Amino acid sequence: MVRLARLSVTLWATIVVSTPVGAQALLPSGRETAIELVQSGGASFDPQAGTGDYIAGLLNAGPKGEATLDLVDAKGIRLRRLVASSRGPNAFHFVADRPGLLLKVTTTRPMKGTIAVTRHAASRSAPPEPPLSPAIAELTRTLAAGGSAESFWKNVVRVGTPLVEPGPDGQMVLTFLMRGARRNVRIFGSPSGDHDDMQRLPGTDIWYRSYLVPPETRLSYQLAPDVPEVAGSARERRVAILATAQADPLNRYPWPEDATDRFNQDSTVTLPAAPAQPWLNAGHAPRGTLDVLTIASEQLGNAREVTIYRPPGFDAGRPDNLLLFVFDGLEYMSKVPTPRMLDAMLAAGALPTTVAVFIANPDSDARARELPDNAAFADFLAQDLLPRILSETGLRHDPARTILAGSSFGGLAAATIAFRHPKAFGNVISLSGSFWWHRKDADPVSPNHVAALFARAPRLPLRFFISAGLFETSSPSHGDGILETSRHLRDVLLARDYSVTYRDYAGGHDYLVWRGALADGLLALFGKR
Repeated sequence: MVRLARLSVTLWATIVVSTPVGAQALLPSGRETAIELVQSGGASFDPQAGTGDYIAGLLNAGPKGEATLDLVDAKGIRLRRLVASSRGPNAFHFVADRPGLLLKVTTTRPMKGTIAVTRHAASRSAPPEPPLSPAIAELTRTLAAGGSAESFWKNVVRVGTPLVEPGPDGQMVLTFLMRGARRNVRIFGSPSGDHDDMQRLPGTDIWYRSYLVPPETRLSYQLAPDVPEVAGSARERRVAILATAQADPLNRYPWPEDATDRFNQDSTVTLPAAPAQPWLNAGHAPRGTLDVLTIASEQLGNAREVTIYRPPGFDAGRPDNLLLFVFDGLEYMSKVPTPRMLDAMLAAGALPTTVAVFIANPDSDARARELPDNAAFADFLAQDLLPRILSETGLRHDPARTILAGSSFGGLAAATIAFRHPKAFGNVISLSGSFWWHRKDADPVSPNHVAALFARAPRLPLRFFISAGLFETSSPSHGDGILETSRHLRDVLLARDYSVTYRDYAGGHDYLVWRGALADGLLALFGKR
């Protein structure tokens, strides 16, 4: 916590400076200092500002004079221009980022004027709290005693990053580390999900940030060193993190391992109590087949690829066949290897025979337009895509055995399309659904658009699996997050007597989590054992 001590200026004293170029004089707060520069040149003044102090003042070059005011360091190197060449009175202000700063007045003609510090707010910071990480706390003590960080860093290189240490109440301390950045480091995908800044350990080139997390945590992340400061909207500034975001060079678990470069690769953390994801290893399970179709929609004005997965030994006439539609199809055949997961689940007898349909997005703009409760897109799925898939596969349609699945906007789409077409799709798997989304004309008293739909409508023949990440929480700037809105939807559905399985995961908005959650959803709805 920072407390500012403020000084109100009511009395003035006058000091005359009439000295050669390069003169330096103290500039006490609350005193007006007269400046008389009799030749071309300047004079410097010491506002006696400590690091973090706020200084406000007034430079008056008079009606005939002309003066420039610069903030310079102790060596006279200019850090900031406070007043451009100007006549008359000009206000200035700054926050000192270091001790020993000076105010330098220059002129190109003889002048008589004044300069004054009208407010000096000294920064008084409370003593910093001890680091959350025991390892960082020990390093801090070592540095304070005159030691170095080299042995600490050698150990980090040996064990890998992030550091995992026991925390209070059964939690774990997760400490992200980076070395050598010049200006800043941000964590892309941290447990907070807010692109957090790391802090620099004083006296070292080590950047760090620690979090308390549950022992079930699983997440992926990147580190972004020296993120550029760009003008523009808050979103544009946040997007700039992608310019440097890259895999953590000391993390032992990159994902995917065969990424083209470190900028297209994540680093992962899986703590010992994280739930198992057993279906990622299909071993020697027989493989299903994949066929790609291109389906155009006149109403949507675009065309998209749709990939059909047929399981090994597929028999369209079996009465227990499942038909699964998955949004963000390309991602759910790569980041989430759904075809091989289905191979493994079917080979183990854990799931009935399942045909999967992976729906690609024509482009990112179409995704953001079509997936959030778009009636035209919902009608396309029910009236165009579903009949085409039934024709291609020979399946008999049974809405009770037809599933819509997706994450983020895809999870939102699964719920709203099933709401609009329950006679086509009878099951919903929503993974971190974007239920914070609402129409621009939505009632502000009822911000959870999807929950309101189901609360007001007659009960529909639908079943749900809903999941969210414990790190997908609300924020002051964005309101309720995915965790809160998913739980709210769960409660509304249960109150309306829907069949709902709900699960929290100790993770964020992350395909690394969803590749396990998708399998969990299928088993919750249709698992054979």
